[in-house]
Amino acid sequence: MSCIIKSLDKRSGITYVYQSSSYWDKEKKAPRSKRVLIGKVDSKTGEVVPTDGRGKKRGKSKQQEPASSKPKPGPVPETRTDRQYYGATYLLDQIGEKLGITDDLKACFPNDYKKIESLAYFMILEDTNTISRFSKFAKTHRHPYGSDIPSQRSSELFQSITEEAKMKFFRLQGKRRIEKEYWAYDSTSISSCSETLKQVKYGKNKDGDKLPQINLALLFGEESGLPFYYRKLAGNIPDVKTVTELVLELDILGYKKVKLVMDRGYYSADNINGLYKQHYKFLVGANTTLSYAKAFIKELGDDIRNYENYSDQYKVYYASKSIAWDYTQERPYKGDTISADRRMYLHLYYNPEKAVEDNQKRTAYYVQLEKELTSGKRKPEHEKDYAKYFTVHETPVRGLKVTPNNEAMNKARRLYGYFVLISNEVKDPVEALQLYRTRDVVEKAFGNLKERLNCRRTLVSSESSLEGKLFVTFVSLIYLSYIKNRMQENDLFSKYTITGLVLEYK
Repeated sequence: MSCIIKSLDKRSGITYVYQSSSYWDKEKKAPRSKRVLIGKVDSKTGEVVPTDGRGKKRGKSKQQEPASSKPKPGPVPETRTDRQYYGATYLLDQIGEKLGITDDLKACFPNDYKKIESLAYFMILEDTNTISRFSKFAKTHRHPYGSDIPSQRSSELFQSITEEAKMKFFRLQGKRRIEKEYWAYDSTSISSCSETLKQVKYGKNKDGDKLPQINLALLFGEESGLPFYYRKLAGNIPDVKTVTELVLELDILGYKKVKLVMDRGYYSADNINGLYKQHYKFLVGANTTLSYAKAFIKELGDDIRNYENYSDQYKVYYASKSIAWDYTQERPYKGDTISADRRMYLHLYYNPEKAVEDNQKRTAYYVQLEKELTSGKRKPEHEKDYAKYFTVHETPVRGLKVTPNNEAMNKARRLYGYFVLISNEVKDPVEALQLYRTRDVVEKAFGNLKERLNCRRTLVSSESSLEGKLFVTFVSLIYLSYIKNRMQENDLFSKYTITGLVLEYK
């Protein structure tokens, strides 16, 4: 274990900085420590000036060293000693340099980038504590800013983070990503009790929390496994409505060779047309109830379950074909609409296990509908399905009689076990499925945001503070995602948790 120790020479007034390392003395069978001089604290700037270990600045010879700066012989009296952990923060320093986070933050926030880095380090290393506990962290850890950031100062920092600076950071980080890779896009909900935040609305809460919320959309590199864009949205905006906003902002950011992976919650004809219009490549999940999907399922019949169509890697049967997408584009400035065919690849998959699960879930749903009908406790959102899957008769003598519509139920059963992907670039169905399953990097990132980075519920009451805190949290997520990726590559999760690995560096 290593730590930084600062010691004030009472006679010269110079504060020396030492690297103290603990080790086990095998001969004496006792712990020992070794201290190495690494620098002095500049009295004006407070920064550490490196030395060669003998009290001299690096790069200077004995002839160049002024006589007045030579350390005096004899014992060095100590009046103040600081002990700080630096292993984990040094690791984060190296990650920041490797990924260009430090350089990009400096370019966007020249006066505050060190504070942002320090708060991001705190969120990663002290994931169970709120930012009000930063003062204790600052006393025990070396960090980029090097001083305490009280709660009031951190609030002021959050409020100072502008939209322009954030967009510049997204642009710089985006350029560091490989243009050939697909970008996984998804969103999550963050609950809030605040009545002052404009975008806090009731919507479909993905955690099942019965509170108003904001929605947070994230964009991840499929190969790098790193985030480089996020956007805060109103809590009542459904996923399908967010794609249009995403397309506009990617265009503003200057991204040209865009490739998106999205689940079927983002599918709509308008979204697909918008992606074609921007010449973006995409891979999107689609519903099996769509006409072209049902037609392909009917066309294949049982042949999809032929052995040559089986993927042992993913335990599914697959088939694909090229279809024509009916592209339309309205041109308000000309008052007309363009219509044309666009080539699209339709990938169909059949999973026997999913077929069993679908049957069980659907049967349980039919049972629920029947109970609601017979008890008279009908739900407005189920009215269409009542009419579709049941016939209700009521007579004065026999009372209420509910009869299932077997034809409709059997028709729905034909789609059990199937799922569909569409793309305007990926021809191979196995490659398409492999790309689609990389979306789990976003889902895991949401877990990191809510659990490790303490972002399950917002704890701020102003829009500017929320925007700033989300940005710092996003920066933390980049570091955390990189650590997680390297741990997976090196099979370290069999030995450590993320917290356990970080503690090893402390």
